Amino acid sequence: MNDQRAIDCPAPPRDGRHTLPPTSAGPPVDWEIARAPVGYAAAVERMERRADAIYAGEAGELAWLVEHPPLYSAGTSARDADLVDARFPVHRSGRGGQFTYHGPGQRVGYLMLDLRRRRPDVRAYVCALEDWIIATLGAFNVRGERRAGRVGVWVARPDKPRGLNGEMAEDKIAAIGVRVRRWVTFHGVSLNVEPDLSHFSGIVPCGISGAHLGVTSLVDLGLPVTMEEVDDILRREFEPIFGATRLP
Repeated sequence: MNDQRAIDCPAPPRDGRHTLPPTSAGPPVDWEIARAPVGYAAAVERMERRADAIYAGEAGELAWLVEHPPLYSAGTSARDADLVDARFPVHRSGRGGQFTYHGPGQRVGYLMLDLRRRRPDVRAYVCALEDWIIATLGAFNVRGERRAGRVGVWVARPDKPRGLNGEMAEDKIAAIGVRVRRWVTFHGVSLNVEPDLSHFSGIVPCGISGAHLGVTSLVDLGLPVTMEEVDDILRREFEPIFGATRLP
């Protein structure tokens, strides 16, 4: 899924969320949190192995929350010109999207879900991911929003200068870049909790530039939350959308 060729979601149902629960019997989604930073190459290798095992019926679905050491990840649509300063390792990835930054203080959620037992619909999946992040932000009284033509979750910033044509300033707080192979998903979402936002300056994040567009985090918005608090809410808001979870 390319972070620029956005999927504009339809209006949500009456409960206000796009959901993608299992439609067939099966175990809950395994919920796992890495307690130490995970290297990017190792994470991709594990996701690919797990996705293959899920497709073969040899493993269950997994939601895996990690932090990475500082790095830049280039999706399948990344443009070389958007790598401004390669101050950190650059990993070419099979996920959709362009360049993004990962590092300490950012919660990355990798989802390995079997859409065959949910709904084989990539658009519905991406809309559900966005609703998951929007609901999580809402628990912290942050209004996360979609933007037409852009994947990810944005926060309006009336406190910042407007764009050259009077556009409201907006900051991206969460990115989405997924891959779906044989209807099993991997890669996922990244939510800025307390990363070093200056590290984003080495790239054009997700190919989006503009005087009124930037990046933010929960702590940058004045919310001194911990990663553990965010993890608790991520799990709570995941279940109404994707179904029950279980700890390993």
